Amino acid sequence: MIELFMRGGPLMYPILLCSVIGWAIFMERIFAYIKVRRQLKPLLMAVESFLQEDKAKEAVELCAEKKSPLARILLVVLKNRGSQRGYMKSLAEEVGEREAVALQRYLGLLGTIANITPLLGLLGTVLGMIKAFNVIATQGMGTPASLGGGISEALITTAAGLTVAVPMILLHRYLSSRSERLVLELEETTMQIIDLVEE
Repeated sequence: MIELFMRGGPLMYPILLCSVIGWAIFMERIFAYIKVRRQLKPLLMAVESFLQEDKAKEAVELCAEKKSPLARILLVVLKNRGSQRGYMKSLAEEVGEREAVALQRYLGLLGTIANITPLLGLLGTVLGMIKAFNVIATQGMGTPASLGGGISEALITTAAGLTVAVPMILLHRYLSSRSERLVLELEETTMQIIDLVEE
């Protein structure tokens, strides 16, 4: 495997780096999404319980203590309880948009990795073919062995670029849909609290 990697030429290193960064982003985002999702229900139940017992101050303090997207959204709603529903909703949406951006952190980079790795592979193909044609230019047709280096480099980098790009595209799509579902859950949970505060 190492020998194959070395035969792929210098562009194998950026392709490998793209793969490492892509998988690191995937793992970081997955753990972040799991953490956010686990905090949703307990926080919602605790805030609902405080509000039903007319302990709005305790609900505000709880949300201020928690470091989660839902806590930050609910905090602005609870601080403005008693305001008109539309106003509370617009405040929640404003904070929610910022939290949605935070949830999608690094997804742009992952998408870029998915797009550039096939191009790096293609660049490796071009460089490998240039090397093969240089051999032809200097030695004539020569032997298959003399041409093999450039052609194998071309094929290996193409294969490596595609091998990295395909999973990155799938991971990007998966994380994007996961992020969208989380944002939707945050919106639904926030509306439950707005309904409770408004009553």
